[in-house]
Order: sequence, then structure tokens, then C-alpha cells
Amino acid sequence: MKVLIVEDEAKLLNNILTYLSNESFVCEGVATFSEAKDKINLNDYDCYVIDIMLDKDNGLQLIEHIKQLEKEGGIIIISAKDSLDDKLLGLDIGADDYLTKPFHLSELNARIKAILRRRQNKGFKKMAFEEIVIDLDSHEVNVNNIKIELTTKEYQLLTYFIINKNKVLRKQSIVEHLWPDEYDFSSYDFIYTHLTNLRKKLTHVGCKDYIKTIYGLGYKFSADSV
Repeated sequence: MKVLIVEDEAKLLNNILTYLSNESFVCEGVATFSEAKDKINLNDYDCYVIDIMLDKDNGLQLIEHIKQLEKEGGIIIISAKDSLDDKLLGLDIGADDYLTKPFHLSELNARIKAILRRRQNKGFKKMAFEEIVIDLDSHEVNVNNIKIELTTKEYQLLTYFIINKNKVLRKQSIVEHLWPDEYDFSSYDFIYTHLTNLRKKLTHVGCKDYIKTIYGLGYKFSADSV
């Protein structure tokens, strides 16, 4: 999968390129608006990661340019925490997702993979893990062919776990993905409540308990015993 990173902070750009390259992505990185526009004009990418504060908000213009060219790749915007209006505008003009700085590189990796998975599943939008089957269009969740009712956050939590199955997810990453801009991260106790409710609803219909607590780190969704 080919990814274009547009970020004017040299250290962050290098860190992103190194991390994603180690995750088997083919990555290209640029630091200016003009370089990014040239790359977009010449090449197609599966995903674009764009700092919307680039060159005084020119990052938003890049999103518009991608859409004008009818490029098929997904778009993730990254921004400073105090630029909520810009993030919302970015989503309005066609971005698929956003991350607030600072963020974990593992979270960016997960967001990219989620976007790629959604785009690859066009026309057949189902996600499955062992006895769990999720219809991504209707948001219907079935366990052993039994439909279960989940709240919006429980559904988002379950799909996030399955997309990142067998990986340890830190509490901060879970919060940043499901509750962006809603919590100040001073406490993550509320996550436990959502996890407990999700676990009860799954096991009530005979689902195995795949939610593993990794003490001191976070949680892992896995069929393994540990």
C-alpha cells in the first residue's frame, strides 16, 4: 500500500516514514505544499496523511485538490489540538479521519489500516472474527447467528478491536479513536465501563471472552489464551 505523508515538522515526518515503512507501507514524504501538489498530480496513493496547518492552512487546499482530481485514496488529517474548526472543515470537504497532535504512531497505523479496509470492502461490507459477524452498512452485530444490540460506542469499540486484533491497544489510543475532543485524558476509568458492558453482551449469547487486559499497558482482542 502506498502512502503520502505531508508534514512540515521534519522530526515527525521522519518518524512517521520510518514507522510506516517498518509496517510494510510504501511511503513518500514531503514538507511543503508545492511538493505535495506535485506528488498528488503525478501519482496515485492508497492513503494521504496531511497536516492541515501546513503553510498556514494550505493542507485544506490539498484535500480540495485531491477531491477535484477524483483521487480514490483515503485521507487522514493531522492537526494541533486547538484547531477543531479546521478539522471539522477538513472532514466536511472530504477527509476520512483525523488525529490530534501529539499522537502515537501505532494509532496512525491503525487509522490508515481501518480506512484501507473500509475501502477494500466496498460492495461487501462485512467484518468477521471467530463467531462474531458485523455488517458494516447496517451496524448489525451477530454472534453465533444471534443478533445483539450494542450502543454506538460499544459498536465502535468492537470494530476497533477486531480491526486491531491480536495487538495491544493502549487506553489513550482507544480514547483518542472513540472519543476525540471529549475527554482530557486525566482518567481512563470510563473505558472499563464500556468494556464491561460489551463483554457482558457478547458472552451472554455464547461468545468467548476475547477482551484481554494487559496490565500496565491496555487491552488486546485475541482468541489466544493469553
